[in-house]
Amino acid sequence: MDWSFATQATTLALLVAAVLVTVLVRLLARVRPGVDAPFLARMAPFMPFAVRLHVGVSLIGLLSLGVYLSPAMDLEANVPGFALGATVAVAAVLLIAGWHTRAGAVLLLAAGPLGMLEFGVSPVLQRIDLLGLAVFVLLTGPGRWSADHEAGRATDPTAEHAARAVWALKLAAGLALIFVAFVEKLADPDLARAFLAHHPDLNVAQAIGLPLGDTEFTRLAGAIEVLF
Repeated sequence: MDWSFATQATTLALLVAAVLVTVLVRLLARVRPGVDAPFLARMAPFMPFAVRLHVGVSLIGLLSLGVYLSPAMDLEANVPGFALGATVAVAAVLLIAGWHTRAGAVLLLAAGPLGMLEFGVSPVLQRIDLLGLAVFVLLTGPGRWSADHEAGRATDPTAEHAARAVWALKLAAGLALIFVAFVEKLADPDLARAFLAHHPDLNVAQAIGLPLGDTEFTRLAGAIEVLF
């Protein structure tokens, strides 16, 4: 890690700008919080299903590549590797089927600390969005189109539980973006520059005619991730 890049005046200015824009949007939301979309509102009971399917299919896809919670965590063909892989596989199947769904969410929550024992803290923190997804399912339950719902073991989430679940999901997704912004860009610019050297087409600023070198593009991209 090279924290000197993150503490340079230009980087700090961009980060401050990201925070100020966020505060401005939040203040505007007090005046105009948005409009209701009845069509989307009718889909609310099916959102736990959408989240379950998203998480389960993603986890199975990662396991098929021989990795744990992200491509940065390779599973070895040993006892810890098989145990971690089995943990994720069982959680994924329970979530996709919606069978004992909350147990699957708890298992996914446990996958984080277990992964830290094998891969360290940083790689797992970069997938903290999975924590938000697991908490979402834990609070809302499986929702429609689930084995638990069909068996009468679960009902639609209350508005209070849904609100807490959405808050947890937003918080975890935001933290994941911030962690990745620093780990892959703002606190390790050499990594970003090496990546762009091999994939120059991904410097989209130059592609649209902006005179930004790889260093400045890395700085801007990291700040935008923090803003998101």
